[in-house]
Amino acid sequence: MEEIHLSKKDRDLIATALSVLPGVGHIYKHHYLAGVGILIGGNLLAALVTVLLSLATFGVALVVVPVAYVAGIAWAAHELPDWHGRHHYLHPWRKHE
Repeated sequence: MEEIHLSKKDRDLIATALSVLPGVGHIYKHHYLAGVGILIGGNLLAALVTVLLSLATFGVALVVVPVAYVAGIAWAAHELPDWHGRHHYLHPWRKHE
């Protein structure tokens, strides 16, 4: 089976696109702890902050906070170093020297 090798730029753009659901881009780049933390804790905290701020801003925060949050997480996923291939136990089909 032949593997497809993507360039760093391509993997960065894929991670950014996957961050529409914050945390998935981090997981794609093999930052599992950060990705799961964002998926669970970060998204719940962002939802709580959005709801609380929407009461004080007449609903403006319902748009501004999620857009800013997703944009920030997407930028972070884009800028992360790619750890793909560093976890050899996740690729048992490869021969490791």
